[in-house]
Amino acid sequence: MSHTEADVVICGAGIAGIATAFNLAVRYGIQDVFLVDERPPMSLTSENSTECYRNWWPGPDACMIQMMNRSIDILEDLAEESGNHFQLNRRGYLFATADENKIEEFKRAGDVAQVDGAGPLRLHDGSEYSQTYVPHSPEGYDLELMGADLITDRNLIERHFKYLSEHTCGLLHVRRAGWLSAQQLGMYLLDRSKAAGVELVRDRLVGVNLDDNCVQSVEFLDQGIIKTPVFVNAAGPFVCEVAEFLDVDIPIFSERHLKFAFRDSHAVLPRDVPLLIWADDQRINWSHEELTWFREEGGHERVTGLMPSGVHTRPEGGASSETVLALWEYNAEAMDPVFPLPLDDLYPEVVLRGLCAMLPGMSVYVERMPRPKVDGGYYTRTKENRPLATPLPVDGAYLIGALSGFGIMSAPALGELVATQIVGSAQPEYAAAFDLRRYESRAYQEKLENWGDSWQI
Repeated sequence: MSHTEADVVICGAGIAGIATAFNLAVRYGIQDVFLVDERPPMSLTSENSTECYRNWWPGPDACMIQMMNRSIDILEDLAEESGNHFQLNRRGYLFATADENKIEEFKRAGDVAQVDGAGPLRLHDGSEYSQTYVPHSPEGYDLELMGADLITDRNLIERHFKYLSEHTCGLLHVRRAGWLSAQQLGMYLLDRSKAAGVELVRDRLVGVNLDDNCVQSVEFLDQGIIKTPVFVNAAGPFVCEVAEFLDVDIPIFSERHLKFAFRDSHAVLPRDVPLLIWADDQRINWSHEELTWFREEGGHERVTGLMPSGVHTRPEGGASSETVLALWEYNAEAMDPVFPLPLDDLYPEVVLRGLCAMLPGMSVYVERMPRPKVDGGYYTRTKENRPLATPLPVDGAYLIGALSGFGIMSAPALGELVATQIVGSAQPEYAAAFDLRRYESRAYQEKLENWGDSWQI
């Protein structure tokens, strides 16, 4: 491929850019695709993903479920053709509560998700009308079970989830969900793309040249000017910065999100569990001395008051591994993305103490903290946390961004969507929901007023 001309130039070699390149080259046979990033592929947020996926998006409409179902279809096809190179599993997401009132919320969400296409809601309350509960399989991705299981039968909870708090009164086990190796998925797609003609180049974008509001060429620091009729902004946390070259304003902001890994030397968390999420708000049981220190230091109100729901964890690695990942988005704030990512010295201890509400066995680590490895990235998102896979108001310019905390799980379908827009193929039913022009709709603006969080963690 010539370094002076390309059919498509994609800025950003995270999972969004790679998935777009893959669809253009492998699915549609466009060979002259130039994928450029000043960093190595699958860097920044793609590198530090929690690596989970789900089709569970109860919300104001069915579009997220439709798109995620398509994305998971693609993931399963890729797993099949690659011999499950990226270790896809279907363990599910397990939402747990000790609040009886939360059970009705679980049921309402399950009813909505069922109507929207996530699959049926099955009830397990110990009565004669209870349905049979099918435990998850630690490995594999080809299970037919869809939807979710709402479990309130305490005997069933004790039998299958005895590691949870004794106060647990309800569980919602989302079944078309699990996790995978994000790095291996990204590199598998990249290798396939390169074999189909995509060229990956390390370079920095310095400009996009337009003529009569049409993309004419793209300019890089080292490569110079590349003539192209199509430019894709897949720059992750820098999509707004790149959009300035097109004089286009993108309604996106970034939040810092952290996670930490530690060695579970006491085997508190079984290695075969689903992703575990505590669905209740809570107060951390700090000691009197700790609370005094917090007051004297100041600025710690977020960890000494009522904390939000959503602390979650999962095992990382195979059966012989002792690593656990833990996350809690209790301090998400909009900020300009800077690297290295600023960390929070209190984060591991706060998250570990939060996990104790769901997993009392984790208290063994409170007095003697395991050595944590803290990392993370930026959730680049729209105000309603719905992604963008869209043409831009510049002919030949496209955007795939605002993938927030669901980039790995959504990129296969959103990369496909942008590719269909570029080649002029038929659009899926959900396409308009991820188009920038949605904000021009009065009906959409009214919908935003009662959006809710759509069970996002």
